[in-house]
Amino acid sequence: MAIFSARPFSATGRSLPIAPPDVRSPPLSGTSSAPPPYRLEPIAHLSQAGRWRMEALRALSEPCLYWITRGQGRVTIGGIQRGYGAHNALYLPAGIMHGLEISNTTQGLALFLGQDHDPSFPAHPHHLRIRDLQDQSELTGLLDNLGRETCSTRPAAPRAAQHYLGLLSVWLERQIALSPRDDLRGKATRQLVNRFTALVERDFRATQSVSDYAMKLRVTPTHLSRACRDACGRPASDLLQERRLYEARKLLHDTDMPIKDIAARLGFRSQTYFARSFHSQTGSTPSHFRQTRP
Repeated sequence: MAIFSARPFSATGRSLPIAPPDVRSPPLSGTSSAPPPYRLEPIAHLSQAGRWRMEALRALSEPCLYWITRGQGRVTIGGIQRGYGAHNALYLPAGIMHGLEISNTTQGLALFLGQDHDPSFPAHPHHLRIRDLQDQSELTGLLDNLGRETCSTRPAAPRAAQHYLGLLSVWLERQIALSPRDDLRGKATRQLVNRFTALVERDFRATQSVSDYAMKLRVTPTHLSRACRDACGRPASDLLQERRLYEARKLLHDTDMPIKDIAARLGFRSQTYFARSFHSQTGSTPSHFRQTRP
């Protein structure tokens, strides 16, 4: 796995040094040449294959940390929407459905920790608004140093990178302890929406209707949609459709799986019904979307 998809940047936009292409960093354990499980990328690069990559609701199989240094927009985490701005840190454990709206002015870094990450990182999502200049500089410095050590050919660079990851977990723990309690998991309405999005992430390939989810959550479909509108301004059906749409786009873009198999995998009754649903939400047919991929 490549650590950088392009020339690495610091959180302030400066280019970081790249190791010569014919030189490999020493292995983490001293006996293996496997690349590190984590990767660090500029946020602007993550949407190069389409803004839907970042903005559509989906969950990752690994924890991630977004450090926004410039720009503003909206982020939806576990079905709860809120605004973000410069010097906001968003930590998302694996399996948390989220979508991050970005613009051409959005800058920052995204750290993906890998599936075998350090267990000292938080178990719950957090949205931290970092106002103290020293705390901002500390996080930027940790990420910049992690990037440098990742690309370095100096002795013990992988071990140094692991230590910087440990310091990042300490930084997060301290900021969470010092920050006012956020409302990502507060009050009954938000808890219901959190549970709904967790079920959607688990069952979106099989469970088709909001009524099915409402039954699992022991509420009425009307109550569930009202809770979703209160948390993110959208009905429950929109969240379910967007999650399935992201998966359809991902399979169409990243694989050569036949469209009829994608339709079946996502629980559609037929390829025709899948194509009609995809077109109504994107304005494009599945085959045209695949043909126009970069």
